[in-house]
Formats: sequence, structure tokens, C-alpha cells
Amino acid sequence: MTGSDVGGTIPSPTPTLRWTGDSVEIIDQTRLPAELALIDVRDTATAIGAIERLAIRGAPALGAFGALAVVVGFDEASPRSLDEARSVLERLRTQIGDARPTAVNLRWAVDRTIDAALGDTTLDAAALSATTTSDTAALRERLLVEAQAIGAEDAEACAEIGRLGREVLADATNIATHCNAGRLATAGIGTALATVYAKAAAGEPVRVLASETRPLLQGARLTAWELADASIDVSVVADSAMASLIAAGEVDAVIVGADRIAANGDTANKVGTFAHALAAADAGIGFYVAAPTTTIDPSVPSGTCIVIEQRNPDEVHSAGGRRLTPAGAGAVNPAFDVTPARLITAIITDAGVLRPPYGPSIAAALALTRGAERGAD
Repeated sequence: MTGSDVGGTIPSPTPTLRWTGDSVEIIDQTRLPAELALIDVRDTATAIGAIERLAIRGAPALGAFGALAVVVGFDEASPRSLDEARSVLERLRTQIGDARPTAVNLRWAVDRTIDAALGDTTLDAAALSATTTSDTAALRERLLVEAQAIGAEDAEACAEIGRLGREVLADATNIATHCNAGRLATAGIGTALATVYAKAAAGEPVRVLASETRPLLQGARLTAWELADASIDVSVVADSAMASLIAAGEVDAVIVGADRIAANGDTANKVGTFAHALAAADAGIGFYVAAPTTTIDPSVPSGTCIVIEQRNPDEVHSAGGRRLTPAGAGAVNPAFDVTPARLITAIITDAGVLRPPYGPSIAAALALTRGAERGAD
């Protein structure tokens, strides 16, 4: 489940996440770029901790990881009957699925994995309590199969997003991005950065301006690390400097990922994205969102309904272990902001390039993907 498995478009010696056979191995993204460290996730507490402290992050990667974390949690609990297994899985549905509220892929993947595994356990209470360890083993196998399918599908979606993004941004050489929407954020080659990798693989000139993404510097630490690792031209830009570079004509297009897309096209992404969208609109250049259709949440009518995660103020107060602000000063730390659909030129998905008006184009894309899923069943 890595970009190296999809089209050979990016060197990926260390997978972002990997199923070992009895655990999930992930890159600890909090320690990049200073150190490439791995975490072996073998219990629910470690999985939830990794999600909450952003050792694993990015909506698609959270989905792929969350699905595998359900298997880890199931193994840890070792239920002895299907009745007990149901209780374990419902607990995991909440514990893992709600570990981060804004990224829709996490809860979607957890629900899909559990629901798919439980689909065949339509037994009455007496039969549930009488089941054996072989029954729970079969349930566990269904969990694993579904979880691995989610990762494989995300890798395929990333490849298609890269192909379409390359076509859409054919005339763009200097591309700006925010946060990290590359292989570290997905089970494939990325969403926004999939376009960059596709252009580079085709031999097209491409230069990336990566905004720092304060306060946790996902752009400076992660996007710059993975692009440099792939030998792609990347320069880090202070968040507050990007607008002036866009206004000066030094940026051909802006492309970002997404953590949740509302039914009307409003998009939640890492805080600071909205400002770049405003600058792009003022300069008359394209502002693109790249995300799989799994990031679209049709139950949310608009961005005003998206729950924005509020993180620990200490992330604003400190950097690198040093306090930056004076004692007594407060801090506000929203993890995401919402870019209204009117500022988005197009949404590049695995189901096609969606353009305004987004209500109808999103509905059509979801109907297409859901029809394909029903056909596969």
C-alpha cells in the first residue's frame, strides 16, 4: 500500500503504513525530517495515540490506518464468541473512528471495515453466544480483507488523481501547495502531490512552493522532505509570504488536499488553506482541490456544518520544545479551515474532474462510484 506499488512514479523505500501480519507499522511523522522512525502499532491505545498526536495524518492515510487499527484492536481483545466480538467492534468503532473529528475518511473506513465483517453474522442471540473461536477467526479474516482493500483502493485512487491532475495542470510549472497531501498522507502517491509526481515522471518541468503550514509545519517538515527525497524541486515558503508570491506572478496554480468535502463543494483542509485560495482568486490563477471521492461527505450540506477540530494551544505557544509566547497569553488553535466552493476552480477526484456547480457534479461522481461498488459486490 505505497506509492512505489502504483505506476512506479515515486521512490518509496519506506512505506507510510504497512501491515506486518500482526501489527501496523507506520512512519512517525512527528519526527520527520530529523529522523525516519517507525512505530509498531499492536494495541488500540497506541493506534489512537498515533492518530491524535499526528504520527499518522492525512485523511486517506487515516482511513487506511484506521481500518487496520480495527484489526489490531480486535486481536488485542481476543473475543471468544461472535456476541463478544460484536461488542468489541462497536467499542472500536467509536474509539478509533472518532479519534479525529474533521477527517471524514477515518470514520468512513472504520465503519466500512466493521460493517463488511459483520454482514454475515446475522444470527440470533443464542447462536451468537454459542459460536466458537473458529467463527471469530473467520470474522477477523473478513476485517483484514476489507481493511487491506481500503488501502489498495486508495492507492489506485491516488494514481488516477495524479493522471487527471497532470492533464488539468498541463501548463503549470510553478505549483504552490499547503500542508502535506503526498505519499505521507495516503496509502498511495498522494492527492495534491500525485499531480506533481505524475508531471515529474513524465519529464515535465515542475517546481513546488510548499507553505510551512503553521503551527506544526507539515509543509516545511513533510512535503519538503518527501519531495526532496524524490529529487523534485521544492522550496519552503512562510505561510504569510505565499500571497505576495502569488500576486507577483510566481505561482501558476495552487493545489491542495482535503480532509472533508461538503455536498456543495465547500472544503475543509489544514488551517491556512483559505488564505491561499483568496490570494489565488485575487490573482486570477487556478485553485484546485485533489481528493478521493471517499473524502466527500454528502451528509454535510455545506462547510458551515463541518466540525473543526480545536487542538491543544501549546502547539501554538511552542516550537521545537521552546516557548515562543509570553506567559499569560492565550492561543487559539483550529486545525482546519473551510474554503468555500466559489473559490475552487475544480476538484480533482478518482471519479473525474469536478467543476462548478459542485452540487450536481459531486452527486454525479458519488453515483458513479457507488454504482461501481454495487457492481463489484
